[in-house]
Amino acid sequence: MYKQYFLSILSFFVVLTACKTEKEEQFPEPEPDVLSLSRNILDYKGTPAHTKDKNMLMYSDQGAWFAYSLPDSIASYGGFSGPFLLTQQNGVWINPSLSKLKLSGYDNKELMDWEKDLVEQNSYNSHLEQLYQNENLKVKQQLVFLSGNTSLQRISVNNLSQENIEVHSGFQGQLFDIGIKISKEGNFLKLTSSESQAIGYVQFVKENSLIHLMDDTHYTVQNTTFSLEPGQTREFLISQSFIFPEYSWEEEQQKIAKADFDSILQSRKKEKQDQLLNLVKQKNPVYNDTTYTEVLIKSNLTLQNNWRVPAGEIKYEGLFPSYHYRWFNGFWSWDSWKHAVGLALYNTDLAKNQVKLMFEFQNEDGFVADVVYRDTTIESHNYRDTKPPLSAWAVQKIYEKDNDIEFVKYMYPRLKKYHQWWYNKRDHDQDGMCEYGSTDGSLIAAKWESGMDNAVRFDDSKILKNEEGAYSLDQESVDLNSYLYAEKNFLASLADALGKNEEAENYRTEAEKLKLRIQEQFYDPETGWFYDTNLEGDQQIKIMGSEGWTALWAKAATQAQAEAVKNNMMNPSTFYTRVPFQTMTADHPKFNPLKGYWRGPNWLDQAYFGVRGLKNYGFDNEAEKAAKQIIKGAEGILGKGSPIRENYHPINGQGLNAKNFSWSAAHLMMLLTDK
Repeated sequence: MYKQYFLSILSFFVVLTACKTEKEEQFPEPEPDVLSLSRNILDYKGTPAHTKDKNMLMYSDQGAWFAYSLPDSIASYGGFSGPFLLTQQNGVWINPSLSKLKLSGYDNKELMDWEKDLVEQNSYNSHLEQLYQNENLKVKQQLVFLSGNTSLQRISVNNLSQENIEVHSGFQGQLFDIGIKISKEGNFLKLTSSESQAIGYVQFVKENSLIHLMDDTHYTVQNTTFSLEPGQTREFLISQSFIFPEYSWEEEQQKIAKADFDSILQSRKKEKQDQLLNLVKQKNPVYNDTTYTEVLIKSNLTLQNNWRVPAGEIKYEGLFPSYHYRWFNGFWSWDSWKHAVGLALYNTDLAKNQVKLMFEFQNEDGFVADVVYRDTTIESHNYRDTKPPLSAWAVQKIYEKDNDIEFVKYMYPRLKKYHQWWYNKRDHDQDGMCEYGSTDGSLIAAKWESGMDNAVRFDDSKILKNEEGAYSLDQESVDLNSYLYAEKNFLASLADALGKNEEAENYRTEAEKLKLRIQEQFYDPETGWFYDTNLEGDQQIKIMGSEGWTALWAKAATQAQAEAVKNNMMNPSTFYTRVPFQTMTADHPKFNPLKGYWRGPNWLDQAYFGVRGLKNYGFDNEAEKAAKQIIKGAEGILGKGSPIRENYHPINGQGLNAKNFSWSAAHLMMLLTDK
């Protein structure tokens, strides 16, 4: 009896243990700490030698129009380099370090040798930090963005010795000559610029600080002397704000007064961890190596550094192409559509605002400006041309991510007008095949409209007048008409979502007709490539460029045509170079990546269209092989420190032109997440 009882009890515990084990196995795995992989993914080290020094990268967040670097010389040790102000003059440094810390003892001897005592400096997608240490003191400085208007800098001073240490602390800064003057208002410094409406404020938060102005460009601050016991830590908090008239300084002050640095820092860490994890979860399994995860992280940070909140003429937040190049401090239309597709992978709100930003500059006839700026006293908006029609692609990709039908309702009528504008203003012979052109009749603006400014296919182009304010090139372009074909299908899909069935059917009917025209007019069976033609469509312009695979991206080619194009793309003599799928064939006499902006370099948007085009026709192995080779072959995409570039030399992989380039980063995201 006891034996039977014992066996029953034993059986019960075995079952209970089994159930518990089974339940434990159902617990999800802990999320990986992706944010830690962002440590020093970009190298921000640098101290500006002059106002326009761009030998370093700059860190910003939350859409701020100012940025910082990590010091690499005595001129800015003890603080952070900058800020670099994008609030004026297409970007200038205010000084080597606006709030440089000074620590001295009772005998006025310096307690830190900033250069000698520097231990480490680190950057993350969430913040910057640096650590100084000697036998007596440890000083940690961290910088995080509270908002698009304000950064917070926390300084922690810790006594490592066994003795009490008397500390005299303060800050100092001297401005470069950039038209900014310092004045004192209560417990903060006010920085007023003759070059910008943005006003700067520096506060030494919750300190009884004695602010002394040496002159209107030079200040010192003396804090209350304090004593640190062994092991004790003293913290300081500084806020730096650069705020445009659209924002309330009084409200910003309230945010600063309530700010808890640890809470803000943890919030930023969680925000970035969530974004990066979202990206990593979408990664194509064929790119399972950690090095590809680092590419996603670097791409995310590249877009973050180019993010700007609304100000001046700009009513929605969006991204620069590159803060690092002085002429890219604006918002371009086709850049915006590409940015938005990348952003949609992890931040659909910002993606939607990026699209809306450009459509604030849509004319009544449907035209959308090429580029717009915050401050038109520096540069004027460009209404001389628009850019290739990729906006419906962007809206469709955003909608696929968050199903925001209200956004579709807002954008759909605007997209329709823009689509129809091409047929109204850029179809010289009214044959249903469009051309690139300009509004002012200039040939250069017409070439700009293609986005491929000096491509060889336009070398012999001429400009024709359609009507007043509307001009076309004398050639019909395969990429433009392929984009329009794709746009008809995207518009049909968006019309379906809105229940506009008749409109959807009309777009699909138009698309089918256009597809046949593309296949017949632009494809050459002898060479296996798609080319631009004359207006009549009976003579092809035999320049083999990246526009030739746009028909594959748009799914406008036949399977046989795609096969032939694929063979050319995978040929090492033509397009399968060290950095595959460059803008024109490597065996052409005019191929010149170093002296031809669109005459040979690899632009990652065009390379992505090529990879995606191959996948559209089932050439997955070739597509994935090429994508890996693009990332491997392009200098500095893999690994930590180096920035993502505007374009790349296809033969030697050298990074070319602007650093920290947004659409390159966005298309790297697309390459790695496309299934």
